[in-house]
Amino acid sequence: MKPVLRCAAAAIALYAAPAAAETVVVTADRMLDVETGRFVENPVVTVVDGKVASVGSGSAIPADAKRIDLAGHTLLPGLIDMHVHLDGRPEYGGYSGLQFTDRFWTAIGVANARTMLKVGFTTVRNVGDSDYNVAGIDQAIEEGWIPGPRIVNANHALGATGGHCDETFLPPSFDAKSPAVGDSPDELRKRVREQRKYGAEVIKACATGGVFSRNTAPGIQQLTLEELKAIADEAHFWGLKAAAHAHGADGIKAAIRAGFDTIEHASYADDEAIKLAKEHGTYFSMDIYNTEYTLSQGAANGVLEENIAKERALSQAQRDNFRKAHKAGVKMVFASDAAVMPHELVGGQFRVMVEYGMTPIEAIRAATVNAADALGQKGQVGVIKPGAWADMIAVSGDPLADVGELADVDAVIKGGVLVE
Repeated sequence: MKPVLRCAAAAIALYAAPAAAETVVVTADRMLDVETGRFVENPVVTVVDGKVASVGSGSAIPADAKRIDLAGHTLLPGLIDMHVHLDGRPEYGGYSGLQFTDRFWTAIGVANARTMLKVGFTTVRNVGDSDYNVAGIDQAIEEGWIPGPRIVNANHALGATGGHCDETFLPPSFDAKSPAVGDSPDELRKRVREQRKYGAEVIKACATGGVFSRNTAPGIQQLTLEELKAIADEAHFWGLKAAAHAHGADGIKAAIRAGFDTIEHASYADDEAIKLAKEHGTYFSMDIYNTEYTLSQGAANGVLEENIAKERALSQAQRDNFRKAHKAGVKMVFASDAAVMPHELVGGQFRVMVEYGMTPIEAIRAATVNAADALGQKGQVGVIKPGAWADMIAVSGDPLADVGELADVDAVIKGGVLVE
């Protein structure tokens, strides 16, 4: 059922912000309180200046308020994806991306930002881009020029020379290198400061090799404990969170000991790594859905066999370790690695998270309250309660009975504005 916007004005552009002191009331058949796991019947959410002012059940609606009526729907907080790359697409694998100009990827990022918002992800953490593309996209969204989610952006990911986060596809004559590589604690501290200078709100570092690079093995550590500690310490010194790309057990454990806030992928986490994560309160950010896309479509998209083979080797281990880490009580957040797979499909991961051990409410919390906590934005996003941004989604069914509902969102609201 299509939601109805009851107001005299024309349809609101999806990227516009509410006027000053504007009151919007959102109603639905019920609302999922993600903190308690219980439904609120006939919710009335009052929004003032883009933030939730009150949440009631069957409350009176101010006569002068604009109304977004989501009759027949269940209301949830806007979703949060903790691992995306907005300026990439999986259709251009291997060397096929070299056919385009640099600014092509900025335009791709604009389209992907709109897509992420449309499928219900009102906040994303962008953990690595090229040429500061996403910093510009974030600014354009904030200024109201283009539609998109709230972005917590890392800019360039830090790494070792020749490692996963360096340029590894071109011959020496190109002298291609990432501007964020470093080979000592001091160099990497400087890289943190440079990324922050140009707008980074989180620092990403590659502790191990990866799947989609050349001449790197996912299980092999690439930054020393001292280098990782320098990165995490410097990020925290500036008030930023730190995220570590780490597939291999040694790199995962080093990053946890160094003080990183989240571990990305965590594919080969062993028992000691899981124990350390639980002891330190470190979040695992595991992308356990995209493997089907890579293995079925990667070759057609130009992904090299070397890279497909690495994905084939680690995918089941990652899923098994997701189950093990969850069972052990490690804190978990939703992470898709969108760009490795199409951004429009990321909601399909909820089903796989449940298949590998989570209950539906646990999977939903991974993309709401847990993610907000890991971002350092607890109470601001990921909930529908007073003081939070009025970011919401609506689905027609019961997401606790079928978490697959979140792969087919019917309505999205960002800052009290219905996304058209």
